[in-house]
Amino acid sequence: MNDTTSSPYIHTANGENFQSLVLDNSAQGPVMVFFWSKNAGPCMRQYPVLETLVAKHQGRFLLVNIDAEANARILKEYGVNSVPTIKLFQNSEVMETCHGYQSEADLDELLMQYITRDSDKSLALALEKYTRGQHQQTYQMITEAILEDPENPRLPLALCKLFKHEHRYDDVINLLASLPEGFKKLKEVVTLKNEMDFVAVADGITDLEALIERSENKTDTLEDKVQLSAFYVLNQEYELALGLLADIIAIDANFKDDYARNSMQKIFTMIGVNHGLAKKYRDTLSRTAH
Repeated sequence: MNDTTSSPYIHTANGENFQSLVLDNSAQGPVMVFFWSKNAGPCMRQYPVLETLVAKHQGRFLLVNIDAEANARILKEYGVNSVPTIKLFQNSEVMETCHGYQSEADLDELLMQYITRDSDKSLALALEKYTRGQHQQTYQMITEAILEDPENPRLPLALCKLFKHEHRYDDVINLLASLPEGFKKLKEVVTLKNEMDFVAVADGITDLEALIERSENKTDTLEDKVQLSAFYVLNQEYELALGLLADIIAIDANFKDDYARNSMQKIFTMIGVNHGLAKKYRDTLSRTAH
């Protein structure tokens, strides 16, 4: 599949231009990457669907095609093991991954969660007011925007982030629970939900200095490791957190209903599956799998 001359929004990428076409452009808006092969029938059926979406949205996202047979290095780097595979990039990160043939309706629903909407302008104005200390006006503007455009997930997410910034964690949890089911699957929402889970654990810490001292002296309990790892996650000290979770697995992999394994998976989601730490500690999970 070559660049479609009738559309400036469809391109072909390889190892030489992947950075500019996909990663750099994803800072301006969503980039949908289509991994395909001429030997896979579903790819041939998928491409016309993608062209239809490009024509429909007219520049609100970029489609980049990658020949799987000619770009093995890119496939390995992004964990593509079969085609067709579609990955949606934003700000250089993979936000969504779809395996196999996808319908136009499903892909359109996915795109609408990332492409710019008119209500995003209202959100930008509201956040500008927040920086000026006009918090109540900010909340009112975002709430009104949600009522006018309930399909924009960035609106309630913005509220959640503001609540989190103000340490209003109960409000974050309640708002996340009230989101439509489709929104709950979004990476940012999942990440925020995971953060709130760690907040709940770290909230049980009564003496942080004593907890750290026990850890350094190797006199800490498994529950100590659980609490301290949550504290490290919330402070973005992921390697320290993962190290403690690995210790828990080595001592008692089933402790607190597989807490350590589940927490590792949450951290992988937060930092990205291609992060060096995720690759390193994924081996720990593989070795201890049931």
